[in-house]
Amino acid sequence: MPLQLAAAATLAIWLYLLLWRGGFWREFRRPAAQPAASRTQAPRIVAVVPARDEAACVGRAIASLAAQRLPGYFHIVLVDDHSSDGTAAIAEAAATRDRLTVVPAEPLPAGWTGKLWAVAEGIRHAAPLRPDYLLLTDADIVHPPDNAATLAARAQSEGYDLVSYMATLDCRTPAERALAPAFVFFFFLLYPPAWIRSPRRATAGAAGGCMLIRCRTLEKIGGIEAIRGQLIDDCALARAVKRAGGRVWLGLGETTHSIRPYGTFREIGRMISRSAFTQLHHSALLLAGTVAGLLLTYLAPPLLTLLAPQPAAGMAALAWLLMSVSYLPALRYYRRGWFAAPLLPLVAMFYAGATVHSAIAYWSGAGGRWKGRVQDAARGRG
Repeated sequence: MPLQLAAAATLAIWLYLLLWRGGFWREFRRPAAQPAASRTQAPRIVAVVPARDEAACVGRAIASLAAQRLPGYFHIVLVDDHSSDGTAAIAEAAATRDRLTVVPAEPLPAGWTGKLWAVAEGIRHAAPLRPDYLLLTDADIVHPPDNAATLAARAQSEGYDLVSYMATLDCRTPAERALAPAFVFFFFLLYPPAWIRSPRRATAGAAGGCMLIRCRTLEKIGGIEAIRGQLIDDCALARAVKRAGGRVWLGLGETTHSIRPYGTFREIGRMISRSAFTQLHHSALLLAGTVAGLLLTYLAPPLLTLLAPQPAAGMAALAWLLMSVSYLPALRYYRRGWFAAPLLPLVAMFYAGATVHSAIAYWSGAGGRWKGRVQDAARGRG
């Protein structure tokens, strides 16, 4: 009887996720349609790029921004966040001075995360340029030439205050091929884009690598300072916008690429660990519930299929099939074969392990470590 109850529970979970979770898995099957051209005046856009020791990526990222084609004004402000690898010089070589301004970040104040302080510094330097929109993007994102124009057209023609693209991740190394599709799959499961776009839903989320926000909306929510201590800054910004009555849009950016390489499973584990426990509000109870939920949702179907008697094995097998079917569109989007779909339980256990590691790092005073900074620790922030 306990095995039958477990099998019935995991089958019910996957029926719900497949049928009533905003169709999150279908987002990979229908790329975002191009927005209609706006009939309003061409907007003024300033891209703000925080960069800390980004020598390996920043040249390509800035060059792609400098190549943007759009009818209105466009400028780039790169904030060099105390880099030690020549980031600023590489950025300056990638764009002309009339297209790019490089500014050094002031020392990090207490209560701010490093990235958000750099973003705030960039916004301060962008203010005299009188932008209508700010393109908040990372130093490892390569944009197609029409990216800024397309984002602005969507915001203007469809009335959105914050629009963002989930950049396509690198998927070349064995670790990336195994784990990258699941990263976006899990994100969309937590934050279904259809719910984010709906004004009737409280769900809010964004992809921090490529976000366009209306300046007057940012002012309305109190500026970047309103989320200054948030480690998961993109979703925090989306929540603030939606709570203030703004509209938010998130979609896949097929031609917007993250070029940061993650060559090993350990590197990807650290990336997940950096903010996973923050997502759980540093709650041991939520951590235990999350791990238990992952075990029931992802690990129970294959285990019960292989080890339980009927009818539990049959229900578990159906749950495993539904899980695999929902994961297939993400795999196809990343050009992975169908044979990886039944292996999602193994990937989920890797993510569960990274989440537990995130909690251990937080409790030991080393949470949120990123390029020499500890930004999320039980003993105080660095």
